[in-house]
Parts: sequence; structure tokens; C-alpha cells
Amino acid sequence: MDVFNKAIEKMGPLGQWASQVHGYFTFPKLEGDISNRMVFQGKERLVWSLNNYLGLANHPEVRKADADGAATYGLALPMGARMMSGQTDLHEQLEQELADYVGKESAYLLNYGYQGMVSVIDTLLDRKDVVVYDSEAHACIIDGLRMHLGKRYVYPHNNMESFRKQLERATNLSKETGGGILVITEGVFGMSGDLGKLDEIVAMKKDFNFRLLVDDAHGFGTMGPTGAGVGEHFGVQDGIDVYFGTFAKSMASIGAFVAAPKEIITYMMYNMRSQIYAKSLPMPLVVGALKRLELVRNHPELRDKLWIIANALQQGLKERGFNIGNTQSPVTPVFLNGDTAEGANLSYDLRENFNIFCSVVTYPVVPKGVIILRIIPTAVHTLEDVSYTLDAFSKIKDKLDKGIYATGKIVNVF
Repeated sequence: MDVFNKAIEKMGPLGQWASQVHGYFTFPKLEGDISNRMVFQGKERLVWSLNNYLGLANHPEVRKADADGAATYGLALPMGARMMSGQTDLHEQLEQELADYVGKESAYLLNYGYQGMVSVIDTLLDRKDVVVYDSEAHACIIDGLRMHLGKRYVYPHNNMESFRKQLERATNLSKETGGGILVITEGVFGMSGDLGKLDEIVAMKKDFNFRLLVDDAHGFGTMGPTGAGVGEHFGVQDGIDVYFGTFAKSMASIGAFVAAPKEIITYMMYNMRSQIYAKSLPMPLVVGALKRLELVRNHPELRDKLWIIANALQQGLKERGFNIGNTQSPVTPVFLNGDTAEGANLSYDLRENFNIFCSVVTYPVVPKGVIILRIIPTAVHTLEDVSYTLDAFSKIKDKLDKGIYATGKIVNVF
């Protein structure tokens, strides 16, 4: 057996469709300035698929900070890992400002969000520790847990009765192993848009001894009175022991951070292998992140505009009979019934005939018979964009209900 056989013969559940969908439904190329309208395959489209929540991607102050950072420092500085030769005053300044913003004592910069969460989990746990986590946790959490050599218990999404039972099991086991308990959940669940029940989870600390790690990638900058996240939204930020945020959403950049008590951050700095042995985050990204954070903190009108668009979109969808699940965040899923081919035809119709580009999710990512159109409103969208999209969605739903996408040869890819 050749180790390459599986790549050549099987391709995986998504890769098996690569020859038909690559470049259109998968790995599409959006061109032009990041905004509510971009170019796809030579035509301008109304884009609802980018996590540019606060519209910072092309904010003039952000673009200037990015350009000035590159002109002043280049992309190479600092050379080497933080521990060895990659430490700078600006890295430390960004970390402290991030910690202050989310109400934690200290913070540590991470090069990537996905890798960062995997690394945080790997660093915090040893084989004696027990993990309790939400069944719909992001893939980066699942991959981090795959590295855990100890026991883990999963509870159905946001099911607090099951959560309590898993905590009881974890408590009993931790008494045998001599380890601790780490609970992991998300602030905003990125596919469904609903919130982790952080208030109820934190309340469980009265009955159980555990630490709480929250991945707030979609909540950072969007949720809470000041944008400090879902913990702030629920008034339980102090109950989050380890707060994780990324720059890839509200900050419109790349990188991440973890915030916690000072001694925990120091421990991570000296034990997180992916950062100890990785080159430091380049200076232009640090300079740009400082400007982005300044705008997030000092310009609540950006968040207000985001919510104006999100509320108008979600209310409009509900009024027209669409199922948007239990979203409590800007993330707006539209749940429809149909198979993979219908999902492809529907999405193609939206893109080619209505010039709307949004993400479509079908089997095997979701169960058979389910189509999700995932819409991400941002501060750069307009109410006119919302109105046009609502009208278009009503038309494509009517086609779907009439079976047109099942019988019509709109796009022959499956």
C-alpha cells in the first residue's frame, strides 16, 4: 500500500467533488477591494460571505497603518521566535491592550487562530486532565482535543442538563486521575450563530470545580456593550478563565490571542511549542492590529451599524417565513430543505441570475436533506442590500418549493 493511495483514489468526503466544483463552489476567487460588492468570475456580486464584521478591511486608517508598518519595518522583522529573538515593545503593547480590552490580566499573541486554539488546548492539558466540551465546537477545538491523551466528555449542543451530567462524570474521574477539569465552548457558534450558554456554564462553578476556556472568534468585537465578547454580553466575563480571540473576523487581519491570569499566560509563553518554535508575528501585522483594536474600542458606531444591518436582515427573513434557527449574533444561517444538487443549483442561480454571493453548505458538512445559506452581515452593507437580498431569497425559495432546482438543469455539476 502506498501512503498516497488514499489521496489519489478516495479524495475524502469533500475532495471527491473537486473536479466538478473547484473554482466555483469551492476555492472561488473574489476580486477587488474587500467590501459589500466584489467581482466573481468577471461580474460584480453582492457579497455576504466575508467575516469583515466591522468593515475594517478597507478602512482608510487601517490601510494606512498596514502600509506604514510595512514601509517602516518590512515583513521580516522581527526575525526568530519570540523567546529567542522575536520580542518587541509593540508585541508587548498589543498584548496588554488586548488583555485590558477583554478584562483579563495578561495576553499572549498567537500567529494563527486555528493553530492557536489547538496549541492552547495542548499546552493546558496533560493526560490526567479531563475535558468537557460542546458537541458543535469548532474544528480547531476538535483537532486540539485529538492531541489530548486523557479522557474527554461531550455534551449535546448547549444542553445544560447533559452538561451537568458530564461534569459529574468528569469530577468523579478527575478524583481518580488527580487531574483537573477544563470546559471548552464557544462564544458564538460560527455556523448556527447562536451563543454558548456562558451564563449557565459559569453558574455551574458553584457546584463544580473546573476552568472555562471560551473560543470567542465571532464574538470578539461584535458582542457585548463594548464589543469585548459574549462573556461581556452575559455579564460573566470574569467567569471565563481563558479567553481566546482571533484577528480574522472583526479585526480583518490574521493572527490571534489568548488572555488569562498572568501566571497562566507566562506558563503558555514558556510551554507552547507552536510559538516557541515559530517565527514571531511580523511587525506590520502587529502595527495594523494596534490600529484595528483602537478603532474597535473607540468607534462603537461601527458595531451599531453592523447590528442595524443584522437586525434588518434577520427580521426580514423571519417575516418572509425563513428558518434562521436560534441565531443571537450577526451570523445568519438560512435553513432550507433540499439535496446537494438542489443546493448547487440554488447557489448557482443566486450567483448568476441575482448576483448574490453567499456561502452554501450541504451534505456532507450538514445532514442529508439540509441546505444552509450562511449570510454574514457587516458594517459596510446597506439597507438597500438587505432589501434586494430579501426579495431574491423569496424568489429562490419559491423555486425550491416548486422543485425547479431538482428538475431544472441550471448547473450540471453533480
